Amino acid sequence: MASASSDKTENKFDDDDYPAYSMGRAAEMVGVTQAFLRSLDTARLISPQRSEGGHRRYSRYQLRIASRARELVDQGTPLDAACRIIILEDQLAEAQRINAELQARRQQSS
Repeated sequence: MASASSDKTENKFDDDDYPAYSMGRAAEMVGVTQAFLRSLDTARLISPQRSEGGHRRYSRYQLRIASRARELVDQGTPLDAACRIIILEDQLAEAQRINAELQARRQQSS
C-alpha cells in the first residue's frame, strides 16, 4: 500500500507543469545544449522555475515547447521567428479550445 507522501510524489510527476527536470537532463532529453535552453529562457519562450539553489528546473510541458523550437531551428528558422511561431501556435490552440467550449454550450442551451 502506497503512503500519502508517495501518492503526492507520483501526482507531481503526472503533472505536466511540475518542474521535474534539471537543465542537464532537460537538454539531454530534448537533444540540445544547455545554452540552447538558456536562449529559450532569454527569449522568454519558456521560463523554468528555480530550485532553492537557483538551478533551472523544467516541466514536461516546457520540454515539449523546447522540442518544437529545436524542430523549427533545425529546419532553418531563426530562433526569434521560431519562438514567435510557437507562441502563435499556442494562442491558436487556446482560441480553438475556447471556441469549441462556446459552441458546445450553445448546443446544450438550444
